[in-house]
Amino acid sequence: MRTTSPIRLMHFVYSFHMGGLENVVIQLINRLPPERYQHCLVSLTDMGDFMDRIQTPGVERVCLHKPPGHAIPLYPAIYKLFRRYRPHVLHTCNLAALEVVPLAWLARVPVRIHAEHGWDASDPKGQNVKYQRLRKLYRPFVSHYVSVSQDLDQYLAQRIDVSADRRTLIANGVDTAQFSPPAHRKPRPEGCPFEPGHHWLIGTVGRLQTVKNQPLLAHAFVRLLDLCPTAREHARLVIVGEGPLRTEIERILSAAGVSHLAWLPGARADVATVLQSLDCFVLPSQTEGTSCTLQEAMSCGLPSVATAVGGTPDLLTEEITGRLVPSDDVDAMAHALMHYMLNPQQARDNGRAARAQAQRDFGMDAMVAYYDQLFQRC
Repeated sequence: MRTTSPIRLMHFVYSFHMGGLENVVIQLINRLPPERYQHCLVSLTDMGDFMDRIQTPGVERVCLHKPPGHAIPLYPAIYKLFRRYRPHVLHTCNLAALEVVPLAWLARVPVRIHAEHGWDASDPKGQNVKYQRLRKLYRPFVSHYVSVSQDLDQYLAQRIDVSADRRTLIANGVDTAQFSPPAHRKPRPEGCPFEPGHHWLIGTVGRLQTVKNQPLLAHAFVRLLDLCPTAREHARLVIVGEGPLRTEIERILSAAGVSHLAWLPGARADVATVLQSLDCFVLPSQTEGTSCTLQEAMSCGLPSVATAVGGTPDLLTEEITGRLVPSDDVDAMAHALMHYMLNPQQARDNGRAARAQAQRDFGMDAMVAYYDQLFQRC
């Protein structure tokens, strides 16, 4: 759609806190040409401090405070919101926001683009028949689909019967200038009790929730210390993020008597600095679309150990940029970590290859340009 005035673009999500999906929305708001777009951000439930990263002026933000359960009681308010803002394009993200698309169609929103960023925690492999039926039910109201990984694109094609002309694969992007290897020494994040460069730092970043499965990393770290007793002198664990799994992670570390070898600082705004301080990044997820944090770690020149789920095998190349292990396999993850710890040259080589891949394939400007073309074409 080409208009002489800016395209009114409404981003509609279930909630808005720190995360990969939310980062994509932030980047679109901040980087799409301001002379061509006017943004509105709507959350069905709540919004956190992460929205403070919006730099574009004049972005309307609406929080609907949906209580637990179905959003039906909010339908009149959502319909009125569509009629008041009159977006040219609605951009919904993931299944939880998909139910508002028929309301947008009813309110005569011309273009309704739905993006799938990853599996729901209760459906980590996309096999839930109920969710498949729901997506098929809403399919006629969606103008176009976006998926962030090859497996999600295949899911839309094979399980939801979305034709090729109605779907586009746009991988998440990363700011390769901000997320880059440290120029000299590894930085020490504020409050970090360990010394980068002296200690060998294993770390992950993400919300502490079931689908991200950080307890697997905690168990693997404990197992690493058992496999290689000298690791206690140098290996340290960093888990950045906040969420309901924090208590379980702390229990695992405490039971093994290694709490003093781990740092759990909660959510952080200095993610780039944290990643630059690490020696090895770990993605222990039960499922993933395209992990923004993994891309950021690769852009920082880190070798990665990750579970071979979702779109992750499309990002990591075994023994070239990282090592893939089966989901929930503590021993496999521990041995992969030990391999990098005992083979620092390979870790550095894999990190350099990861950085090169990030610069070649994960550029944020390319991602934003693809969305820009899609929004205008539709």
